[in-house]
Amino acid sequence: MWWTYALLSAFFAALTAIFAKIGVRNVDSDLATALRTIVITVLAWAIVLARGKLPGASGLSRQNLLFLLLSGLATGLSWIFYFRALQLGKVSQVAPVDKLSVALAIILSVLFLGEPLTLKTSLGALLIISGTLVLIAT
Repeated sequence: MWWTYALLSAFFAALTAIFAKIGVRNVDSDLATALRTIVITVLAWAIVLARGKLPGASGLSRQNLLFLLLSGLATGLSWIFYFRALQLGKVSQVAPVDKLSVALAIILSVLFLGEPLTLKTSLGALLIISGTLVLIAT
């Protein structure tokens, strides 16, 4: 079941790149990111409220809050740089470089979370890196 959500995430991430490239034309990339963030914030809170999940907030630990805050900061910085890159470059070049995050996440998960690095995972990361290099070489 997780892979269904992962495929949907990939599909909507692809749409994000296309819509964002069109949306940042003649618009400051930071302003575009801020507007996008408002939409995401409203959508996320609407889902939380509609599904009755707000009472779960009282169960968050300090560690939960700290790392969710850090994740939010990392996401915000990622979006700011992504929108600026889209404004300056082609989607066909920016999106693959952005997807290097997959290979980086694999490396960081091994270093910081102690996840196992299997041959299959290593090969997948190397293929992602290689594919990115092929796509951005001009």
